[in-house]
Amino acid sequence: MIETERLQLKGINENHVEDIFKIRSNEVINQYVQRNSPKNNYDALQFILTIKERTKDNQSFYWGISLKNESSLIGTICLYNFSEDRKVAEVGYELLPDYHRQGIMSEALKAVLDFAFDDLHLQEMVAMTNKFNENSKSLLLKYDFVLEEGREDEGFPDNLVFSLKK
Repeated sequence: MIETERLQLKGINENHVEDIFKIRSNEVINQYVQRNSPKNNYDALQFILTIKERTKDNQSFYWGISLKNESSLIGTICLYNFSEDRKVAEVGYELLPDYHRQGIMSEALKAVLDFAFDDLHLQEMVAMTNKFNENSKSLLLKYDFVLEEGREDEGFPDNLVFSLKK
């Protein structure tokens, strides 16, 4: 678990089925993300079980975001898609719209960047975001991510690729 001033970033488990369903099926979030959204709690549970499998051997790191002293998740943030030498990883995040523009994802991203660079000793972080997602682009620029002109997110022509080198 990672704690910040206002947040807890914690592993997800079967108790988070309804929260994960709510986050991953949210229409506002999904207008910028191409994925198979869960249709019901069973789909959300399958996703959680897949994540648990991938995080077991540190193939990826995946945290549910909650406000301190609250059990329900309001978003997620993850490190995944590690390079073979484990020096580069991709960061992904999502937050329920009710919590947008409050600095929550900024606080979570800072904590995960610190973890990635200080604890995992990564050399570079990569982030893909939809070219129309102004909030996400602003967040990445705030943390000195650089737009990689000409670099493409294969299969996702509407995405921009940003990177941050240590």
